Amino acid sequence: MPRSKRDKKVSLTKTDRKGLAWKQKIIEDIRHCVGKYPNVFVFQVQNMRNNLLKDLRQEWKANSRFFFGKNRIMQIGLGRNKAEEVEVDLHKLSKRLTGQVGLLFTEKPKKEVLDWAEKYWAVEYARSGFKATETVVLSAGPLEEFTHSIEPHLRSLGMPTKLQKGVVTLYSDYTVCEEGKVLTPEQARILKLLAKPMAKFQLTIKCSWTKETGFELHVHDDINDDDDKTDSGQGDEVEDEGMEQDNTENEESDDGDHL
Repeated sequence: MPRSKRDKKVSLTKTDRKGLAWKQKIIEDIRHCVGKYPNVFVFQVQNMRNNLLKDLRQEWKANSRFFFGKNRIMQIGLGRNKAEEVEVDLHKLSKRLTGQVGLLFTEKPKKEVLDWAEKYWAVEYARSGFKATETVVLSAGPLEEFTHSIEPHLRSLGMPTKLQKGVVTLYSDYTVCEEGKVLTPEQARILKLLAKPMAKFQLTIKCSWTKETGFELHVHDDINDDDDKTDSGQGDEVEDEGMEQDNTENEESDDGDHL
């Protein structure tokens, strides 16, 4: 009996042997999800945070599965072109797996997912390299929200502080950041200590594929779907920043994967 496209193995070249089995497992998991779930979405992430993505996995685990990580591995799982795709037109999803993106397999209706993604966002602390959304200035005087033990750390971050009668005190006005300017690592740490989040974690649905209606583009792009060439993982270096790898033994328990 001939093997289906979904059962077909694609060998990974130019890769570390140590991670080969793990990567092949992810490819097989993605192909299993193509058969299991009726709807697939490519989502783009702004201001990626592991903890928030894990929260989403937990909320959706009853009827969905998230994949986020190495784009090339996800592309191979779906099929990078018409010859490799495991279902008709899935290669069109692969072509849009560039940058900070992931896959969402779900039983939820397409309209429900699109409505949810449009409304979903969460505020998080900004990291270095982020452009400040506001100017933050601290006036000279006591900083009673801090304990005396943290004063040396504040000083090491560049803040003009001293201990005055056991109270952390600014001895001059201090501008933490200016709106529109890129944050340094020190500024990002100070904003977190001040409990001032600036970054917005948000998902955008780039495109979808359903067993009922096939492929649909939700964010316009200039990609030629008839061209069999696929961008093999552009943006992987960016999306790996701050991410962790899930142990493959735990994949089924948390219903999601970092590649």
